[in-house]
Amino acid sequence: MSTESPPPGRRLGPYRLERLLGQGGFAWVYAAEREDGKRFAIKALKPRYASDPAFETRFRQEAAFARDLIHPGIIHIEDIGTDDGTSWFAMDLYPGSLADRQAQEPTLPEAEVIRLALGVTDALAFAHARNVIHRDIKPDNILIGSDGRTVLTDFGIARAVSGYVAATGFAMTIGTPAYISPELAQGRAVDGRSDLYSLGITLYRAVTGEVPFMSRDWFELARQHVEEAPEAPHLKRPDLSPRLERIILRLLAKHPDDRYPSATALAEDLADIATKNRATRDIPVPAEYLKEPGRRSRSTGEADKKGWWKIGLA
Repeated sequence: MSTESPPPGRRLGPYRLERLLGQGGFAWVYAAEREDGKRFAIKALKPRYASDPAFETRFRQEAAFARDLIHPGIIHIEDIGTDDGTSWFAMDLYPGSLADRQAQEPTLPEAEVIRLALGVTDALAFAHARNVIHRDIKPDNILIGSDGRTVLTDFGIARAVSGYVAATGFAMTIGTPAYISPELAQGRAVDGRSDLYSLGITLYRAVTGEVPFMSRDWFELARQHVEEAPEAPHLKRPDLSPRLERIILRLLAKHPDDRYPSATALAEDLADIATKNRATRDIPVPAEYLKEPGRRSRSTGEADKKGWWKIGLA
């Protein structure tokens, strides 16, 4: 079985592969051009998994499921297909990811961190309200548009792996070790609060330039997620605001009950920061997250889009 990636110039359906953008454990990602001249990203399943009928079926099913998650902060999937044994799907192409951004500037301005946190949290609130858990939130899966908008990708792969493991009992790693939640590291059932923990790791890295737990040994890294407290971010970045630090540390609580109860509740706190800080006055805030005076943060709630408000403070 060939393990080489499909070469540039190969056609998958109406798409011609242009260049390899990157790869994960299960698939390659290419820039591609469709017959009508429009450009997309193609995710092609690696042969090792495409040759497993159960996994390949899960891959296509979850890609179709992800295609139905219509939200500005979730990647749009254009087509799904199989050609000559290669299963693939085409999605919108973005200029880069949060990982690319941090390769240039490891520690991001606080206003930029709040902006990306709000965008990701809004997308997660939408998905979680539909009982969809991502399971692999990390900088590589947070794309950034030319307008600065964040877009989550890879819902399909994470769900495909999770469903395959549940159906077959086959041992496969779900999530990325540096960003995995304690409950996912322990193989326990997860809900949306697992995604919030991984987002907390992502935000910790965005404000400090590094993840809180590091080890080359997977079992040691899992133990750190489960047992060790992260170093306070302000010790690595003294200018970090206390309120954003509190949000990040709450996301990194070991037990899900000690984190935010929902992405909606987190979004409300992030929106509150954005509306009260002159440096973040241009951050677009979804109207449903704006707190009414005297009202406490919600613990649950629908996250359907109701339009974006631009906050402009004098």
